[in-house]
Amino acid sequence: MTDAPLLEVRNLTRRYKLPRQSLLRAPPVLTALENASFSLHAGETLGVVGESGSGKSTLARLIMAFERPDAGAVLFRGRDLHRLGGQELRSLRRDFQMVFQDPFGSLNPRRRVGWSIAEPLRANGETEDIPRRIAEALEQVGLHAADAGKYPHEFSGGQRQRIAIARAIVTRPALLVADEAVSALDVSVQAQILNLLMDLQDDLGLGMVFISHDLAVVGSICDRVLVLQHGKTLESGAAVDVLRSPEHPYTKTLLTAAGVRP
Repeated sequence: MTDAPLLEVRNLTRRYKLPRQSLLRAPPVLTALENASFSLHAGETLGVVGESGSGKSTLARLIMAFERPDAGAVLFRGRDLHRLGGQELRSLRRDFQMVFQDPFGSLNPRRRVGWSIAEPLRANGETEDIPRRIAEALEQVGLHAADAGKYPHEFSGGQRQRIAIARAIVTRPALLVADEAVSALDVSVQAQILNLLMDLQDDLGLGMVFISHDLAVVGSICDRVLVLQHGKTLESGAAVDVLRSPEHPYTKTLLTAAGVRP
C-alpha cells in the first residue's frame, strides 16, 4: 500500500425529500446517509454491511458520483469528485467502475456482450484496439474471447456476472465498487465470483468497496468492515476484529443472521 489513500470519504451525508403529506407542511426528509467517513488504499478491500435501507447503495452512488451529497466529500486520488466539471469527471471515471447486483438488468439484452463490455471505452472516447481489449477482459474473468459475439440470455447468472465484471475492468480501473455483486447467486457460484474478484485484485492492484448485507461473505474477502444502520455508521474496524469481537448489538444480529458466531 502507498501512504496516500486511493479513496477518501469525509463526513458524507445524503438526504431525500419524501412525498408531501400535507399542503400546509414541508415535505418530510429522509436522511439516507449521515456523516459516513473512511479511507481506502490501493489493493485493499472495504466491506460495507447493513440491511436493506441502511444506506449502502446510497453510499455507492455517491462514491461513483451518480448523485451529489448534501454534505461531505468523496476524494479519489485527492480530487473531490463532486467539485469536478463534467469533462473532468468523465475523463477520470475510467479509473473507478462499478459492478451491480443484477447483471442481466445491467446488460442490454438486444446487444452482444462484446458491445456491452466496450461501453466504458466508448464513453471515454477510447477507440483503439477495442476487440483485443474485450477479448482480454473476457479471458481475465474466465470466459472466452468468442463469447463477445453472444447475447446475455445465452449465459448463466454466474457467467453474466463475470461479463459485468469484465465490463468494469476493461478500462483498467484503480477502484471497483461492487454493490451486492453476489447476492443474487447461489452459494457455489458466489464462491467462484468472490475468488475471481480476489484474483483480479491481486492482478490489477484494485482498491475495492464491497457492499453486502451478509457479514459472512464480507468476512471472506474484506480487510476492513463498515457497518451501517439507517444511514449511520455503527461500527468499523479490521474484518477479523469485527467478526470475532463485535461491539454493537446490531453487528451481532447481522453475524447471527449470517450464521457466524462471534
